[in-house]
Amino acid sequence: MNRRNFTRELTGVLAGALGVRAVAVISPTLRERTQLPAQPRLRVNGVRLNESLSALAEFGKTAAGGVTRLAYGDADRAAREYAMGLMRAAKLEVRVDAAGNIIGRRAGREAALPAILFGSHIDSVPDGGRYDGNVGSMGAIEVAQTLADNNVVTRHPLEVVIFQNEEGGLIGSRGMIGALTERELDLVSRSGKTIRDGITFIGGDPARLAEARRKPGELAAYLELHIEQGAVLDTEKIDIGVVEGIVGINWWDVTVQGFANHAGTTPMDRRRDALLAAARFIEAVNRVVTSVPGRQVGTVGRIQALPGAPNVIPGTVVLSLELRDLDAAKINMLYERIRAEARRIGDASGTVFDFKEINVNEPAPTDPRLRGMIADAARELGLTTKVMPSGAGHDAQDMARIGPAGMIFVPSVGGISHSPRELSRAEDITNGANVLLGTVLKVDAAR
Repeated sequence: MNRRNFTRELTGVLAGALGVRAVAVISPTLRERTQLPAQPRLRVNGVRLNESLSALAEFGKTAAGGVTRLAYGDADRAAREYAMGLMRAAKLEVRVDAAGNIIGRRAGREAALPAILFGSHIDSVPDGGRYDGNVGSMGAIEVAQTLADNNVVTRHPLEVVIFQNEEGGLIGSRGMIGALTERELDLVSRSGKTIRDGITFIGGDPARLAEARRKPGELAAYLELHIEQGAVLDTEKIDIGVVEGIVGINWWDVTVQGFANHAGTTPMDRRRDALLAAARFIEAVNRVVTSVPGRQVGTVGRIQALPGAPNVIPGTVVLSLELRDLDAAKINMLYERIRAEARRIGDASGTVFDFKEINVNEPAPTDPRLRGMIADAARELGLTTKVMPSGAGHDAQDMARIGPAGMIFVPSVGGISHSPRELSRAEDITNGANVLLGTVLKVDAAR
């Protein structure tokens, strides 16, 4: 066989083995010599994707036009069945793992390679939006469908995941990394079921959670497409957010103990008013958090005064404290300053502050190589990008603990989320899915 025929034969073998991407890596000179036509870049079907989002929004649709699809409820289970049908249509082998997560797998050419996992969640908050989680879930299925439509077989196995009960504390992804505790399994979810009973309700098996665990090294990457849930991209007219990390989230219950007494007979200078002390504490939280440069945030979002009568000086107040930042050390520093302020307020008001830590989600930086691939995929599509943090928690936060994780944001109109008014434009959703597709292929090609 002469050199020209050998080259043509070899190129044909490579093109057949690697699909459309094989031709993309052939130099123009070699393409001319072998007479192989240039192949168009793969694109998702944006119409189909947005239609699937509209169909999904019917499960748990509210009168206000939002969605109430609480984890472990009937609407959640029906929506999961719908999603599994789409997965099967995309030629994925579908199963529910022991933690209740839906996984659709497609084999790769090299079975020994770790899988590329991508997806999100479809459960919602009460009267939430139609896009939170759903864009990433339907976008992932659409990527798999696009690859199937074009007969593209990747080197790595591909797995599309729909995590269960993201809104209730990243329960599905915590199960996948082996972090769910017996105490958490007995907590009651918003649907009224315990986490344990809820997992059973959706087809998982809480007695066999160890089988759902993925260990470090088992995944080549985890990718998640999501709406921003903030207004940065929309305000700055930027197409794609490249997430640099997901903030740590620390929650405390703060109890202020004063002394309940008659509101009419207790002079103002002899009161130990727990609610007044709590009000000063709330102002102090804002003052401390804003006194330090950076993007950290602090919130008191819940407060209860006891005994709760108009003619009784509040003797006890229970309130929440939440701090978020990409740097765990900064969160701890702010917390210590806030505690010092609480001691001063307590000394001045005759009250005592007690802090009880109830939840810690560690900050999760995304993988630098994946950030580069996401940015490259966006630029190749002619899209603008911005590197930015995620102020909200996501399943990627857990997955980053066992392997490389990356997140892609698309704009949220007005920065509204967890609301029936939540909106991401169809073209932005399509752009995000195309960036996800391009990133999956880049991860697959990386050696």
